[in-house]
Amino acid sequence: MTRGPDGPPAAPVVQRLRLRYAKRGRLRFCSHRDIQRALERALRRAEIPMAYSAGFTPHPRVSYAGAAATGVASEAEYLELALAARREPAQVCADLDAALPPGLDVVDVVEAGPGTLADRLEASEYLIRLDGVTPDEAGRAAAALLAEQVVEVERLTKAGRRRFDVRAALVLLQPADDTHPPTRTGDHEDGVGCAILRLVVRHSTPAVRPDDVLAALRHVADLVPPVPPLVTRLAQGPLDQAAAIVGDPLAADRP
Repeated sequence: MTRGPDGPPAAPVVQRLRLRYAKRGRLRFCSHRDIQRALERALRRAEIPMAYSAGFTPHPRVSYAGAAATGVASEAEYLELALAARREPAQVCADLDAALPPGLDVVDVVEAGPGTLADRLEASEYLIRLDGVTPDEAGRAAAALLAEQVVEVERLTKAGRRRFDVRAALVLLQPADDTHPPTRTGDHEDGVGCAILRLVVRHSTPAVRPDDVLAALRHVADLVPPVPPLVTRLAQGPLDQAAAIVGDPLAADRP
């Protein structure tokens, strides 16, 4: 017989909600653990009726999917909440957003449908701001990287140093025609003296991150921005390979 956890039994889950939130401004420097703590405190303040795990140290049942790396701003972070009582998704969106600090913003909440949210996150789209780099320089470097069949980079992971191919995960890399590029504190005019690259990258194992692509650009084209790049994730979800478009993973859950 399988023994369950000691302590009080967990309340049953009566509703699952899927939530999209944004990580903006200075909060891009928060780690994923910092974000988790902030969200769990906000769930308590907003009095969301969370379902908890069983045992003497219960935890709210929150499942995170595809979190952005520390230092990357994002408009497309996702999680799933398990609730012990039903709530209107729009009300949860408003209450939770009001309980969170500025820069950590709830964008959308829907009731979960069938299927697994993580399985829908096939690719991500990013904007990479390169201050001190001209659009022509960025375009030539991107074309040089895309012309290669294999471009390997090395990164320290939890399993130790790993070497992997960046080129295989690239779906799109090109200068962006964007009138509202990511901005830095103190900017007087958006996009002056910088290049903006649009990146669409397929999710893989290990994950190819924007800093891996920047390392590949340095290796292939000797592109070294004079200041650290500013990266913003615009979307993550199902991939339309032919059009290089990342879709909305919550679209299948909407009525």
